[in-house]
Amino acid sequence: MTNIDKGPTLENFFRETKEDVEKKIETTIKDEDIVSILKGGKRLRPLISALSYKVCTGGKETPADYQRALEGTVSIELAHTASLLHDDIMDKDKTRRGKPSLYAQKGIPHTILKGHKMLSTGFGIAINHGKKIGKLYVDTWDEVLAGQMKEIDFNTEQGGTKKFPSKSEVYKLYEQIIDQKTAALFASSCKAGAFEANASDQMVEVLSEYGREVGIAYQLADDLVDLENGEMINSVVIPILSRLEEKKVDENSLTVSTIKRKIEKNEDEIKQLYLKEIKKHVKNAEKLSLSDAIPQSEYKRLLYEEPSFVINKMLEEMNITV
Repeated sequence: MTNIDKGPTLENFFRETKEDVEKKIETTIKDEDIVSILKGGKRLRPLISALSYKVCTGGKETPADYQRALEGTVSIELAHTASLLHDDIMDKDKTRRGKPSLYAQKGIPHTILKGHKMLSTGFGIAINHGKKIGKLYVDTWDEVLAGQMKEIDFNTEQGGTKKFPSKSEVYKLYEQIIDQKTAALFASSCKAGAFEANASDQMVEVLSEYGREVGIAYQLADDLVDLENGEMINSVVIPILSRLEEKKVDENSLTVSTIKRKIEKNEDEIKQLYLKEIKKHVKNAEKLSLSDAIPQSEYKRLLYEEPSFVINKMLEEMNITV
C-alpha cells in the first residue's frame, strides 16, 4: 500500500459508525417490535455501505448528507434481518442472536407478517432515496430470494425424481447459492453507498464487485465455522464432499453418522479448500480496493483492510487467520 493517507483504524471506524447506525435505527423506525428485533446485529452490511459512501466522498460530505446515507443503511439492515426471520422458520431455529427467535416466541404467522412489514418499511426508505436506490432494493431482494430458492430446492429435492447433479455441477450450484443469497446483498450495500454519494459509474461498478468478493469470502468463512461446529447442511456438506472425494457423493447413502465420518476423514482437506477459496476472494477484494477509479484517502486504506479484518473476526474462534 502506497500513497494512502493515514487515519483512523478500521476497528475504530466500524465502532463509531455502528453507533451512528444504531442511533439512526432508533430515530427512523417507529415500530418498537422491529427496533427490538433489530437489536444485537453485527450491522456488517450497513457498515460496508457506509465505508463505500465515505470512500466516494473522501469524508468531505455535509453532516446532512451523511445522515441521509445512514438512513439508507437502515433499509439494508431491515431487508437482511427480515430474511433471517424467514430463515428461522424454514430452519426451525429456536434462537437468534443469543435469545429466543421471534418464530419460537410468537409462531410462524406473526413472524412472516413482521418480516413482510420490515421489507415494506425498508422499501419505503429506499424509494424515498430515489428510483435508482428503490430499484436496487427490489432487484437485490429478488436475487437473494433466487439464491434461497436454489438452496431450498437442493436441500429438499435430493433423492426425488430429479437427477442428482454431477460433482462439478453440484459445487457450481453451491457457488451460485452463495453468490445470490449472500454476496448479492454485500455488493448492493456497497453500490447503495456509492449511489448515495453520487459516485461515477466506474466507482459504482468497482465497489459493487468489491462487495461481492467480500460477501463470498464471508459466507465461505461462515460455512467453515458451521462445519467446525458440527452443523450438517446438505447444500454445504454435499458440494464440499463432492469436490474432495474421487467418487460422486450419493445423497441417498448419506446419514448423519456417514456425513460425520466423511467430514472427519476429509477434515484437513476441507479446511485447506475453504481457506484457499476464502483467501482468493479476499485478495480479489483487496485488488479492487486499489483501483485507480477510487481516489486516494484514508477511507481507501480502510477499504483495503476491511476484507481480511472481517474474515479474521469470523474465523477467530477457530484460531485461523487469512
